[in-house]
Amino acid sequence: MTADSPAAARETRPADASPGEIAPEDDLVQDPAQLDPEHLDPEPAGDGWGDEDDWTDETLVLLRTLRAPHRLNRAKQVGFALYCVLLILIIWGGVPSLGLFLQASMGADYTGHGGDLLAAMPSGIAAAGLAFVLLAVRDGLWRGPVVPPRAATDWLLAHPVRPRPVLRPWFWLSCGLAVFPGLVTAVGAMVALGLMLRVGLPAALGWCLLGGACLPLLATCAGLLVERSDTAARWVRRLTPLVTVLVLLLAAQSALAVAGHRVHWLELVELWSGPWGWAGIAALAPTRGAVPGAWVAALLLFGGTATALFFADRAAGAVPLGRLRERARTAAGVFAALRTVELRAARLAVTGASGTTRRLWIRLPMPRHAWLVVPWRDATALLRSPARLGRAVLLTAPAVLCAALAHGIGSKPSVPTTAVALVFGYLAVAQLLEPARIETDDVRRAAWSPYPFADLMLRHAIVPALAGVLIALVGAGAAVLAGAGPAVWLAPAVVPALVGAGLVNTCRGVMRRDLMYKAPSSGSGLGLFLFAAWYAAGPAAAVLALTLPFAQALRADSATTCGQALGVGVMVAVVLLWWARTRASELTGLSRPAAQQDR
Repeated sequence: MTADSPAAARETRPADASPGEIAPEDDLVQDPAQLDPEHLDPEPAGDGWGDEDDWTDETLVLLRTLRAPHRLNRAKQVGFALYCVLLILIIWGGVPSLGLFLQASMGADYTGHGGDLLAAMPSGIAAAGLAFVLLAVRDGLWRGPVVPPRAATDWLLAHPVRPRPVLRPWFWLSCGLAVFPGLVTAVGAMVALGLMLRVGLPAALGWCLLGGACLPLLATCAGLLVERSDTAARWVRRLTPLVTVLVLLLAAQSALAVAGHRVHWLELVELWSGPWGWAGIAALAPTRGAVPGAWVAALLLFGGTATALFFADRAAGAVPLGRLRERARTAAGVFAALRTVELRAARLAVTGASGTTRRLWIRLPMPRHAWLVVPWRDATALLRSPARLGRAVLLTAPAVLCAALAHGIGSKPSVPTTAVALVFGYLAVAQLLEPARIETDDVRRAAWSPYPFADLMLRHAIVPALAGVLIALVGAGAAVLAGAGPAVWLAPAVVPALVGAGLVNTCRGVMRRDLMYKAPSSGSGLGLFLFAAWYAAGPAAAVLALTLPFAQALRADSATTCGQALGVGVMVAVVLLWWARTRASELTGLSRPAAQQDR
């Protein structure tokens, strides 16, 4: 024992020394804040550790021993979750599929839709695969496949232990979780191919499993690359808008192919463009629409997946510790917000951690009239966040497409198609209401305004309504040029009502989680339904009120039905704006925030 060691320092202290007489340099921890994980160094000071300092095996054995009493309870929880998932899949998937196969064995014919399925598969599978890869790499921007709990990142990895044995299991857990939806999709594709195309079930399952298992694993490896590399993360941020547009174009091409407008050479290019297309080639292999070179695509898919997993397994332990700590805290915050149904808080946390809030410093001329100040602020905010305008335009495209489809189909299918169009329209308009949502996040932010809070909320509807009408006009014009009926020009008429629905949701106030625990006297347990109805009251009311009149106007395409739909749209907009004003008045007791603050 050296004279400078902490133990020697303790032995040399006087027995009757008071805490105030002990020198600070004799303390093992001079500052209690040093014990806080927030004050730890972003990287472990392990450059000087040698092989003799490696306590990895002993530490892991100790942790397994300490966790043994809790391992059984954890296994019970995981087993119960798996049981619930399997029960849902069997009830909602297995039993109906078995019934369909029994009916087919007794003479029922489901091959009438086989041609539509074959037409939709090339572009549709490419769109779904590319969307899955995009979601995986976007997940790597804020969380990633290698995210251990905070206890491991803040305490365990700060000690002389090798990171690889600690981090590697989390990577393979992410791989397993990613493969599960792929396996479920492969089984569903097997059922569809067997019923509609009379393909043998073993062949259909084998070829579909190839894409359903390999593509999620490749996407997980890509997410790990984004998690480790800042360069890859920057490219993901830059390419996200382009890839999103490609996904929408592929989905639109799939819908057009079902309608009879197939472009075979373009489908071949898409199928051979990458792993998302190779999975489609594998799924088409056992059908009459097989693409030449299926075995080549299968080898590319399997070999690429095996190679990516090999390198990803080696790289899983090389994620910087500072990055792991940051992502573990972000993931814990997001999951805590989701458990308390704070969806906006979770979304803001993900957006902030992803680093995707690009802003353009655009300055509009100052308004000369006081009543233009609020629209000027909203327009400046939207122009400085071009991603929101881009998302509004992208979401308008499927809304107009569904409206055009509702014009050319029968009476019954036009109603759900119109409802889907209105849902996409609401999502597009909701992107433009962010300034109003910022005001309601903390009503004290409205102290700058001389207007009552309820009137301020109505003024926040001016810019979204104008921008939404302009985007709807452009979309309707493009649809008419493409051959849609003139009733598509009704798209701008629904924008004010959808803006009002967005304001109703913006002013809903404190989250009413108590509704989830309120069951009616009959004991049927509708608490979750009550909460969902309260949470989405604005858009639900708008879609329910507008669907029937606008479906009839799109189907009939007459002046009378269009006029009736226009009148209903105006009435719904007035009612929803009044509802939003009432909610805004109840949201705060400060009728004039600025005046109250001056007092």
